[in-house]
Amino acid sequence: MATFAVHYTYGDDTETARDTVRPEHKDFLAGLHESGRLRVSGPVDGGALLILEGSSADEVAALLDGDPFRREGLIAERTVREWTVVFGGLK
Repeated sequence: MATFAVHYTYGDDTETARDTVRPEHKDFLAGLHESGRLRVSGPVDGGALLILEGSSADEVAALLDGDPFRREGLIAERTVREWTVVFGGLK
C-alpha cells in the first residue's frame, strides 16, 4: 500500500453545517482509522489534512466519497496526492 496526503478545503459559509454533521464525519473517520486506512488527520488552513494508505489515488478518493462532509457538499475542493515518506514513519 502507498501513502496518500489528502487536503480538504471547506466551502465558504459551511461552519454551521460542519458543526451539525461533524459527529457523523468523525465516526466515519474513526472507522477508517480503526481499519488501518486512515493514519492521521486534523484541521489545517480552512480545511483538513488526512494521511491514508491505499493502492491508488483513485481508490483513496473513492473511499473518501463516503465522508458525510462530502455528501453534504461541505468540501469545496479535495486533492489526493501520493506521498513518499523518506524520514520517520506512521507505522
